[in-house]
Amino acid sequence: MFISVLDMFKPGLGPSSSHTMGPMVAAARFLGLLRGSAFKPAGVAVSLHGSLAFTGKGHATDRAVILGLAGVTLADYEADPAEALLTRIDETRQVTPEGLPPLAFDPERDVIFDYDRPLDGHANALEFYARDAEGDVVLRQVYYSIGGGFVLSAEELAAGEDSDPGQPVPYPFKSAAEMLTMCAREGRSIAQLKRANEVSRIGGQTLHDGLERIWREMSECIDRGLSADGVLPGGLGVRRRAAALARGLNDERGRNQPHPHLAMDWLAAYAMAVNEENAAGGRVVTAPTNGAAGVVPAVIRYWLDHVPGASTARVGEFLLTAAAVGGLVKHNASISGAECGCQAEVGSAAAMAAAGLCAVLDGTPEQVENAAEIALEHHLGMTCDPVRGLVQVPCIERNGLGAMKAVGAASLALRGDGSHFVPLDAAIETMRQTGRDMSEKYKETSLGGLAVNVPNC
Repeated sequence: MFISVLDMFKPGLGPSSSHTMGPMVAAARFLGLLRGSAFKPAGVAVSLHGSLAFTGKGHATDRAVILGLAGVTLADYEADPAEALLTRIDETRQVTPEGLPPLAFDPERDVIFDYDRPLDGHANALEFYARDAEGDVVLRQVYYSIGGGFVLSAEELAAGEDSDPGQPVPYPFKSAAEMLTMCAREGRSIAQLKRANEVSRIGGQTLHDGLERIWREMSECIDRGLSADGVLPGGLGVRRRAAALARGLNDERGRNQPHPHLAMDWLAAYAMAVNEENAAGGRVVTAPTNGAAGVVPAVIRYWLDHVPGASTARVGEFLLTAAAVGGLVKHNASISGAECGCQAEVGSAAAMAAAGLCAVLDGTPEQVENAAEIALEHHLGMTCDPVRGLVQVPCIERNGLGAMKAVGAASLALRGDGSHFVPLDAAIETMRQTGRDMSEKYKETSLGGLAVNVPNC
């Protein structure tokens, strides 16, 4: 099992890695199929299933799919040109992706929200169709957006989503127990194992540059969120709070007796800043998803700004450790709210952040594993119930609280010697089982929980 740190943490588009980024990637893959086929397509359509149908409007899934079918990718997305393109598609009723003839496409008719027919592979399913000039379907393909911007075709999912065709890595581990055994045997930290695996695949310079880019984008996202005011889109009327919070905290810094929770309030401000940017459709870094994107960067910034001795030179160590834990969660359970609820998103992010923080505070591998377990254990059962299908309430505050739990988990683990009752592997398996048993109402469908018990208009 190998999931690169550069895949776990990747720049993307808000408000959702599984509902916005993934569908855009899936659309691009379908265009690739069309370009390589012998058919002469004249039109395209897509049906959305499961969570993508129920919360697709609030998560901008329809917009992402339309832009993807028009040839826009995450790498070249820009807000203003995208808006102009969407308007043009509405007017012309066609998309014109490069390498294909103009394709008939009516956004009102050809993006189908299918609430009644979930597909078996995953809760986030898209089925693309290409039609010929007579209107007959000549190519059909199902994709699943499995969380964090990762996308698999139906065939890839059936073959095993974590099948890894790449060259063997020096330290392969599929469980936390295997990881700790390797650390003890080799006398290496978790980050050192992960670094060696990454270098064997992508090389040292690519890894170095990638880690620097990840933190730069995370940090810039925090800064954007801390300087932006206004009301978030979507109709709930939710006001941005991070900037005002930061202004108040800056005012308190000069006082002789600052508030005793000053550092924790900054931690919440950092996390909320990221998720307000995400809710506004801005550029964030999956960590491991967009809905949980604030936790890891908030804890890193908290460490750098408020912990003596912290240094940006060790941010890579933090990210590598966090990615190792995130990879275990993804491989053995899920990072998808539509599959396992918010325990799989903010819970996973808190475990990753707790592990990273514990590592850069010189925790042993056993303490790092303990920190991740504590953070995940105390998110078990958390539902995903966004009001009106928007990644705003309770998602934004939930990232702040997840970051606090991560710091608390790391601190508690560092007070011990690494021995503890519940292994991380058991917590991950429990999360998987809990997600399997959880009602679909609480898995990113907005059919239960806060989504139906608070006013949303």
